[in-house]
Amino acid sequence: MHQYSFKIFRRATIITFVVIFSGCATYLGLNYDYLYGKQEPQPRIVAATDVQAEHYTNDIKPIIDNRCVVCHACYDAPCQLKMSSAEGIDRGANKDKVYEGTRLLAAKTTRMFIDAQTTDEWRKKGFTPVLNERLQSPEANTQAGVIARMLTLKKNHPLPNEQILDDSWDFSIDRDQQCPTIEEMSTYEDKYPEWGMPYGLPQISDRENDTLMQWVSSGAPMTSVASPASNELAEVNKWEAFLNLPSLKQQLTSRYIFEHLFVSHLYFDTEDIRQQGTPTFFKLVRSKTAPGEPIDIIATRRPYDDPKVDSFYYRLEQVRETIVDKTHMPYALSDEKLDRIKSLFIEPDYTVTALPSYEPTVAANPLMAFNELPVEARYKFMLDDAQNTIMAFIKGPVCRGQLALDVINDHFWVFFVDPDLPHLSQSNEFYRSQAKNLTLPAERESNTLRPISNWIHYAKQQGRFLRNKNAFMDEQLENNEHLTTKLIWDGNGSNTNASLTIFRHFDNASVVQGLIGEQPKTAWVVSYSLLERIHYLLVAGYDVYGNFGHQLITRMYMDLLRMEGESNFLALLPTKNREEEFADWYQDANLHLAEYLEGDVNEFDKPTEVIYKTDNPKKELLQMLKQRVEKVMPSRYLLESSKLSKESEKYLLKINQVHGESASIFPELTFIMVEPKDRSLDPQLFTLVRNSAHKNISSLFDEESNRVYERDTMTLVNGLLGSYPNAFWRTKESELPALAEQVLKVKSDDDYKRLLDNYGVRRTDPAFWSFSDALIKQYKKNHPINAGVLDYNRFQNR
Repeated sequence: MHQYSFKIFRRATIITFVVIFSGCATYLGLNYDYLYGKQEPQPRIVAATDVQAEHYTNDIKPIIDNRCVVCHACYDAPCQLKMSSAEGIDRGANKDKVYEGTRLLAAKTTRMFIDAQTTDEWRKKGFTPVLNERLQSPEANTQAGVIARMLTLKKNHPLPNEQILDDSWDFSIDRDQQCPTIEEMSTYEDKYPEWGMPYGLPQISDRENDTLMQWVSSGAPMTSVASPASNELAEVNKWEAFLNLPSLKQQLTSRYIFEHLFVSHLYFDTEDIRQQGTPTFFKLVRSKTAPGEPIDIIATRRPYDDPKVDSFYYRLEQVRETIVDKTHMPYALSDEKLDRIKSLFIEPDYTVTALPSYEPTVAANPLMAFNELPVEARYKFMLDDAQNTIMAFIKGPVCRGQLALDVINDHFWVFFVDPDLPHLSQSNEFYRSQAKNLTLPAERESNTLRPISNWIHYAKQQGRFLRNKNAFMDEQLENNEHLTTKLIWDGNGSNTNASLTIFRHFDNASVVQGLIGEQPKTAWVVSYSLLERIHYLLVAGYDVYGNFGHQLITRMYMDLLRMEGESNFLALLPTKNREEEFADWYQDANLHLAEYLEGDVNEFDKPTEVIYKTDNPKKELLQMLKQRVEKVMPSRYLLESSKLSKESEKYLLKINQVHGESASIFPELTFIMVEPKDRSLDPQLFTLVRNSAHKNISSLFDEESNRVYERDTMTLVNGLLGSYPNAFWRTKESELPALAEQVLKVKSDDDYKRLLDNYGVRRTDPAFWSFSDALIKQYKKNHPINAGVLDYNRFQNR
């Protein structure tokens, strides 16, 4: 007893000495070194066959996924702490923000599983541990680990007993992040006693807390993902063999496929794998090692950067992170898909004479780099999975970004030029002639200077391209085609990608198949060259770690491409209506954009051959295009696809009627769970989307000045749409009449607060986590391939 008391006295003396004589919190690290030894990464990752691995997989990982990953995943994870994999947890945290819109120089990349492969390598890149890396004892593991201390802090200081948290809580996406190291935890605990984890959400249950604390106490053993099934590995071998065939035609085809699918989650869609349940997902990567050997990934900023090796191989690497909705883009591989790729790229009779350079001036311009691949093949490859192609603009290299997304309207429809039009086969020569007009900002890489003057340069370049394209199209329309709705792809009567709806939710967005909601303000008609350039602007060429100039010029150039898609749509309207409609879309546009709008983008004056019968041709045109793609319109988001009664659907439709300033009171995304009267049915899920109206979307920084609240609308859809819910509602089917009535009465923030009092599940609600579990469980049951863990970083405090 005397010896134990002496040890306590000695530790207390050391702590007092260090605090008094250092006067600096950072020196408290000496205390931890003395008490528990020097810090160094621990061998936590155990084999999948280990009994500890089973405990982690069955008991620990589900808690982490459902309580931690909902905020800690992707580039926008607070403190770069990605808890979606064992390796990410072991990597730890970093005080630097990935989303830093004011940086003058590009940041060093810190992509999980790419830029470093071991925890020790991450330490050298500035990541600090959140698990104890000193003496592995129960005391040290709980006292010298950030996660353990954060859990304890939350348990000792749960959320205040109030519905809405006060202003001391900051839930803005650009909030200051503390990111304390273990040496800084005492200061953090004193200064922010209520900021334990999960931040600003209810404490996890005592059972969950005890389970996690026991795991941490035992050293936090973890395991990586289980290996794929043998039949999946056989598919991996088949696809890797195909992608690495040696001919120039094959090499160029594989490069094209890689540069378009590198952000997708690939899975094998075969009968036997479907019967196994949720498939394994893979990423297409470049490796220094050949198929059959462990992957040695080639880490470049962009997929078209020089690999700087004599030879490399395209490999399928297993996704090792929890599938989260905001980055999940499933892409099916099958024998049919392989045959389709061969029929597009390999079987046609053409010759590839040389592989394109990896120099940025070539590689960043797909219309030049791949000019020896048939245009029809490239376009059809992207159109076959057009939702995936366009979704990559939003879910690909970024998890959020107002700078990138305020370049699109909140709700619009997308159509595509028919890939079987005769002029496509003649387009390659035209694109070759436009080499100087088709360069993209990414050729300047990640440190772009003078973005405004660069924009003027690219605007002039785009103007020249449009004038030449209009002349080319004039010739084609004169000789081969007619300016009618038959120019629009109808999905060949079977492909549901023929029409898309895009919803923007301030700094994130969603892409869904079909034409959802009421007729929108704008629409795009996308051609091959436009689709390709947007991909290389916003996906292949975009660097989330780039400097301010790179991100700004990317956003500004997207203005030009968006207007090209809009003007393609307007070309089907009567000539007299085109300018009038464009003027309405771009009220009070900035000076540079106004000059551009008055010139190049409106050059096309070929009369439409669409016959109109009313004085509202835009409405007529959208209805005609809707009829054009009607056969391939999916029903997933239609309210009548729910299992509620027809009477209940009437009340849901009433909610859909909210518009104007009343609509502006609601958040961008509200997820609704309805308990059916028939208790044998599963809970029914819905999403209420607010569509914010703007005078124009050309302003970079002052969105508020462009808002037109009286034009705001709402769209209610069946199922979940979006990855970042702002609010949860819970109701019974029998309560829908009362819910609809109260929704229609919302005219102020106080009215909305009363609505949440009756139906909302606020972030402070003790039932928040049980509701979250039920919601995600039902989402995954409804859509096991497409669903992923949601993100709560934008959940409101109202």
